[in-house]
Amino acid sequence: MPVEYFMVTFTLPFELRAVAKSHPEQVYQAMFTVAASVLKDFAHNSKSLGGKIGFTGVLHTHNRRRDYHPHLHFIIPAGSFNKDKKQWQKSRGKYLFNAFNLATVWRARLLEYLTNKLDITLPAATPKKWVVDCQHVGKGLPALKYLSRYLYRGVLPDKNIISNIDGHVSFEYLDSQTQTNKVRTLPEIEFLWLVLQHVLPKGLRPVRDYGLLGGNFCKLRQQIQLMIVVAGAVFPLVEEAKRIAAMRPCPCCQQPMTFMGVHRKKQVRLTSFHSQST
Repeated sequence: MPVEYFMVTFTLPFELRAVAKSHPEQVYQAMFTVAASVLKDFAHNSKSLGGKIGFTGVLHTHNRRRDYHPHLHFIIPAGSFNKDKKQWQKSRGKYLFNAFNLATVWRARLLEYLTNKLDITLPAATPKKWVVDCQHVGKGLPALKYLSRYLYRGVLPDKNIISNIDGHVSFEYLDSQTQTNKVRTLPEIEFLWLVLQHVLPKGLRPVRDYGLLGGNFCKLRQQIQLMIVVAGAVFPLVEEAKRIAAMRPCPCCQQPMTFMGVHRKKQVRLTSFHSQST
């Protein structure tokens, strides 16, 4: 989509990682369910969006050292569909949501979900402040290409394994603090455990689509794509004056009309236009 893209990351705090190891399927499912509900509600209440959004979630269970570190990445195009107005609208700039507010709601909802819905016993002490990161990653196709390289990869690519000598395995990783490559060496048994702890429960989907990107909204996505084309959003080289001149005026009030939808029978034809003044 021709909009700004954001990556929102929800991290499970250290104190709950033992719980996730004991109940991986339940906790991972809960993380997806709760985080998705938080994003949908924030988008619905947003002044710049105020509608239904679409996003893709990816589960990672490790940090760069390959230690156990469950977290979710969500790829979010900053555009929404307003059901009441039947309009596509997009958020401008490099701001999407307040990360602190996201973290506060994420904490409250996940703890409630784990305790009341899943009946999982939690540790006595859980941190009051959780971490959610909301990062602007660019616009359109370049942003998607960057994210795909970062998100869709295995736990430890073969190219990162440097050696296996005298019962010890060494692998290379990028240090997040210094942004330099470092080497970690472990005994073979510890290395195997390091990798195997990231094997997901059978049948659990690590990548999921939500909202407008979900399978139930295929027809609505096609409608939105046509709206974007009609609005000229995919033709950035067209001058704004020419774009306005090409808009169809209302025969009654002469105000520009807004595209509302399509009707498909034997052929595609525009059927519903409404004046912006109504």
